[in-house]
Amino acid sequence: MTALRVLAEARWPEPGHHEPLPPIPGFTASSFNPLVAETAERCLRARHGSAPAPGRTALLLASAGGDRATARAIDDAAASGGRVPPLLFFQSNPNAVLGHIAARWGLTGPVVSISPADSVPGLVPQDALDLAALLLADGDADQVLVVAAEQAESAGGTDRAAAVLVTAG
Repeated sequence: MTALRVLAEARWPEPGHHEPLPPIPGFTASSFNPLVAETAERCLRARHGSAPAPGRTALLLASAGGDRATARAIDDAAASGGRVPPLLFFQSNPNAVLGHIAARWGLTGPVVSISPADSVPGLVPQDALDLAALLLADGDADQVLVVAAEQAESAGGTDRAAAVLVTAG
């Protein structure tokens, strides 16, 4: 297995900070996509300052629960017999937010989403790091941005995400 070197890290929320997540145009009804995007942005800015990022960067999203709020919004609309807003179908694909990040930062590596077997909110799971190592070993990317995101299980809970930018080390 390829050893990894961490180039940058980010977390949401940062310790002692509880500001609201910035909205993303085209994504509605859920905190999941803003959670992923903001944590990725913080990590990429920590390494590169501003877009674009140099080299081939892969994006890897790990989430055991996925976008629960969008799934609930689609279920509620379908159950009521109402029309399901088209944006909800677009954002129900976890790669949609990764495409947003890739376009904003000019990232040209592979885009992958996984649902890890073991996930602790606020930590990057080992499954994701192992896959990042494989992407690097295969030569598919020069670096991999790994984002692990989990929405709170209950109302009033805290959404958590962690991101690491890694390269072969």
